[in-house]
Amino acid sequence: MNRIKIADVDVTPLNLPEATDVILTWCRHRSNRFVVLANAHVIALAAVRRSFAKALSTADMVLPDGAPVAWTLRTEGCHAQRRVPGPDLMDELLRRCQAEALPVYFYGSTDSTLRLLRDRLRSLFPLLNIVGMESPPFGDIAEIESVDSAARINDSGCAVLFVGLGCPKQEVWMSRNSPRISAVMIGVGAAFDFIAGTVNRAPPMFRDNGFEWLYRLVSEPARLWRRYLIYNSVFLGVVMKQKLLRLFL
Repeated sequence: MNRIKIADVDVTPLNLPEATDVILTWCRHRSNRFVVLANAHVIALAAVRRSFAKALSTADMVLPDGAPVAWTLRTEGCHAQRRVPGPDLMDELLRRCQAEALPVYFYGSTDSTLRLLRDRLRSLFPLLNIVGMESPPFGDIAEIESVDSAARINDSGCAVLFVGLGCPKQEVWMSRNSPRISAVMIGVGAAFDFIAGTVNRAPPMFRDNGFEWLYRLVSEPARLWRRYLIYNSVFLGVVMKQKLLRLFL
C-alpha cells in the first residue's frame, strides 16, 4: 500500500470504504496485523517521543483519523482524502463482521462501559458474534502485559480485536502484541464510550466540518486541553517544518 510520510509517521491514504475492504481481507485470514487511527495528537506525540514513533512504524496501516491529518494528505496530492474516524470505522467493520459471521473481541475501557457496549451492540447488531470483552487493569504497559490476555484472545478465535486503551497506550500495546495475537487489532480510542453512550460524540455539523476537536475540548476541557492546544500546535509546527525543508532542499 502507498504511504505518505507526515513528520515521522507513514500514513496510509485510504478512505473509509477502501480501508474497510483491506482490513476485512486480513480478518478473513486471521492475519496478525494492527491498525492505527492517527489524529494530530498521534502525529505530534510521535514527533517528540521516539519510542512512540518506533511503535507506530510497525503498524500495518495508519489511517487519517483527524481532520488536520486528512488535510495534510490533501496538500500532498491525495485530493479525495477524507477523515477515517475510529467510531465510523468500528461501526462499518461491525456491520460487515455480522454479515460475514466473523467473530469480534473488545479489549479496553472499564467493566461497566463494556456491559453498556454489549447491550448497545446487541441492539444494533443482533447477529454479531462477540466472543470476548475484557477490561485490563489500569496501569502502565508492563502491568497490562502481566495479564495473559493474548492467550485468551487467541483461544476465542476472534478475527478482529478492537482495542480501546487510549493513546499512546493502545498503539504501544498493539505493537508489542501483534506478533503473538492471530487477529487484526484496531486502536479505536474513545469509540467504546461513544457507542456505549457514556460519552457524547460531537454532532455531525462539527464532525463534517473538521471541528470535532473543538466540541470535545469544550465538553472535557480539563482532560483534553493539553492534547488539543499543545499537541495541535506541535503538529502544525512539524508539518510546516517538513514542507519548508522540501521547499529549500
